[in-house]
Amino acid sequence: MRGMQKLSAKEGCVTVTQVQALERDGMEAAVAKAWSHVRANLRRSAGQRLFDQWLKPVVLIEGSDAEIVRLGLPSAFMTQWVKNHYAERLLLEFRSQIPAVRSVSIETVAEEPKRVLSAAAATADSAPVAAAATAAPAERPQFDPRFTFERFVIDATNRVACNAAKAMAEPGAPRFSPLYLHAGTGQGKTHLMHAIGHAFLEANPEATAIYVTAERFMFEFVQALRNKDTHAFKARLRSVDLLMIDDLQFIGGKDATQQEFFHTVNEFMSSGKRLVIAADRAPQALEGFEPRLAGRLASGLVADIKPAELELRRAIVGRKLLDMPAVTMPHEVMDLLAARITTNVRELEGALNRLVAYAQLNGEVITIDFATNVLGEVLRSAQRRITIDEIQRAVSAHFEVKQIDLISERRAVAIARPRQIAMYLAKRLTTRSLPEIGRKFGNRDHSTVIHAVKRIEELRGKDVEIDTAVRTLMRTLEG
Repeated sequence: MRGMQKLSAKEGCVTVTQVQALERDGMEAAVAKAWSHVRANLRRSAGQRLFDQWLKPVVLIEGSDAEIVRLGLPSAFMTQWVKNHYAERLLLEFRSQIPAVRSVSIETVAEEPKRVLSAAAATADSAPVAAAATAAPAERPQFDPRFTFERFVIDATNRVACNAAKAMAEPGAPRFSPLYLHAGTGQGKTHLMHAIGHAFLEANPEATAIYVTAERFMFEFVQALRNKDTHAFKARLRSVDLLMIDDLQFIGGKDATQQEFFHTVNEFMSSGKRLVIAADRAPQALEGFEPRLAGRLASGLVADIKPAELELRRAIVGRKLLDMPAVTMPHEVMDLLAARITTNVRELEGALNRLVAYAQLNGEVITIDFATNVLGEVLRSAQRRITIDEIQRAVSAHFEVKQIDLISERRAVAIARPRQIAMYLAKRLTTRSLPEIGRKFGNRDHSTVIHAVKRIEELRGKDVEIDTAVRTLMRTLEG
């Protein structure tokens, strides 16, 4: 074998190193070809505007192989956004092309970039070609077609913010400016900003608008400073009729950027034009911000969005499914998603998209068991630890029965029905197994728990009182 490895090309052979190099080249070509298919699928599913804004800048980094695919983006903010929204989808897409893929790494490409594989070169019969990884996204991101007022689900937690956003989009002189929206991650701030853009341009076809993240604002300002062209930067932003800046907290401590932003705010306020700002906290709570800037931001209308409660989360799942007419999802699965994933709406949407993608790619029907298997880790990490004892106490209080009756042998309907509801909630809101649940209800068999769960699922579909009671109890336990 050692002698064979040393055979030269003159003897009509190639070295092991050459063979390995050829194999690597072939694998990189296969990954590049798969990437071209993945990009095409993402363009179709995401829509051209969303694709151009977030996914078009993604590049395939050289060195990706059949097991680990490496994708690069030009900024940390874009990297995090794609991770949050498309990490699972990208992995599934690559696996559909190359089943051996174990993971997709989404990275921020350094200023002195590694060589990357050009999507244009990723064809069936062409070799990978080097391309610069610092390709910037579209200069003026388009508004996401998914984020409109019609698709924004309203309840008491976000009604003021939504009404203020609608008022900002109305024709005529704005009632207030700036509009400052604040909420935790994934609660709907960005959705409302894009909805304002859509509605404002529809009502004012000749108007101009820009949506930009604070990180992008800072990047463009620094570039303008380096190029000694700050006049063009200021003129472009201040000439529009509607300017929206998202994730303002990211320029905390950036004095030069804040100074320019302060002058931009003053310009819009003095000219009576529309300015919308979004951040993860109120103006006075922003860290690393000058007091005069926080005061300016607070001088307009400040509207917060509180975390979505159970009923709103359930309504959001239902609204999202309206955009997926080919998807059939049982009510109990919708309730499972809404009850267990409480952190923020973005994670809820991510779990829904993951569930639908797995079902479609594997040709499966969405059931409660399928959802539990697919989302097991997500559900466990998002779930507040609710005990069966808590459930029994809540049910006994709601139906005005003694807690001991729920574990007794009594079979009167006034006791049996609350007992079944308590078993149903224990199955839905805890990670306890069926035998464990049975033991907590007077050492009953697991088949009794199965019957109770099926019976309550059936009754929820036709008995309004039972459905209302279950929803009320879920909300109480979650709170």
